[in-house]
Amino acid sequence: MKSDELLKKGDGLLIVDVQNDFCPGGTLPIDKGDLVVPELNDWIEAAEKIGIPVYASRDFHPKRHISFKDQGGPWPSHCVEDSEGASFYKDLKLPDNVTIITKGVRFDQDQNSVFDQTGFAEQLRHDGVRRIWVGGLAQDVCVLLSVLDARKAGFDVNVIMNATRPVTPEGGRESIKKMEQVGAVIIED
Repeated sequence: MKSDELLKKGDGLLIVDVQNDFCPGGTLPIDKGDLVVPELNDWIEAAEKIGIPVYASRDFHPKRHISFKDQGGPWPSHCVEDSEGASFYKDLKLPDNVTIITKGVRFDQDQNSVFDQTGFAEQLRHDGVRRIWVGGLAQDVCVLLSVLDARKAGFDVNVIMNATRPVTPEGGRESIKKMEQVGAVIIED
């Protein structure tokens, strides 16, 4: 089925962290991360046609973020605030009315989930969203944790597998299990 046949009123489209640093050439590239963009653009176009709200999260870390290796964290420096690496990937066609959720701004902790201290669940409720369609990067980190938190917050969740990529194949397989265990629906085309 096509995206425009699946979306309905009460849905929202969530695009997780499709930023330059997570795509080829970035400081923390996900293998073939840029290949999610055409699929997401199709979903964005379908959402716009029927008036479904589109949300896009972004990492926006301070220069000395706790998640960076030089600060004792697990990741190389990435998505530093106001840098080119933190910008949304150039080919991603976000609509003018997209709601952007900024995360990862705290100095004392990472915020991998779009729901982690952002108020996003309240915004979804305000917008009348009951079911979320999710794609983006990386499937086994920020997408996974956002899906788990969305389910905890009471939202139905569908994960668009053609629109996400994992850090590792093993991580991808594990993330699917975890998402299915909490009741998320895995959509494979």
